Amino acid sequence: DALRKDYDAVFLGLGLSTTHALGVPGEALNGVQDAVDFIATLRQTPDLATLPVGRRVVVIGGGMTAVDAAVQSKLLGAQEVHMVYRRGAEGMSASGAEQEWAQTHGVTIHHWLAPEEIVGADGHTREVRFARQALVDGKLQATGETHTLQADTVLKAIGQRLGNHLLAQAGLLLRDGRIATDATGQTNLPGVWAGGDCRAGGLDLTVE
Repeated sequence: DALRKDYDAVFLGLGLSTTHALGVPGEALNGVQDAVDFIATLRQTPDLATLPVGRRVVVIGGGMTAVDAAVQSKLLGAQEVHMVYRRGAEGMSASGAEQEWAQTHGVTIHHWLAPEEIVGADGHTREVRFARQALVDGKLQATGETHTLQADTVLKAIGQRLGNHLLAQAGLLLRDGRIATDATGQTNLPGVWAGGDCRAGGLDLTVE
């Protein structure tokens, strides 16, 4: 309210600061980390030789963040990097070119696997058990089969959300967990615009 009173316009470029949880046993083990935090640390570390990375890395997710985290893990010296997605290749938000980029850097991509449990030893992650998935009447269902990957590092890249309750309290209209705007980016509040990841619909990539 103070900003709207003192300025002609307010632009909200808040991004998506809150990450989704896997919601599986073992998620709190040492060695499990949000991929966005891993990438943020990577970008701000002057000497990458000081940045630790596991020998066996499992990245859960099918988007650009997952691809970036997987490739960077491999470049940092990980022996094995697996990128795991619960649907097929066509359902991944990472483009075909990005998926190919990951594979050319030695990343193995798995499809139709959903995380079921992260198994640890002495408080640290050791492996991830996945439940194989299949589409039944358009819905994902577990087939009863499981697949296990060894992992001393697990990076979660399953999406982000706004996670800011103050916006709704301020009277901003939200849609699908993001700020609703018209085609020009104006919100339902006069003089308030929004753009980037926090905006529902429209272009949401920095490069776009």
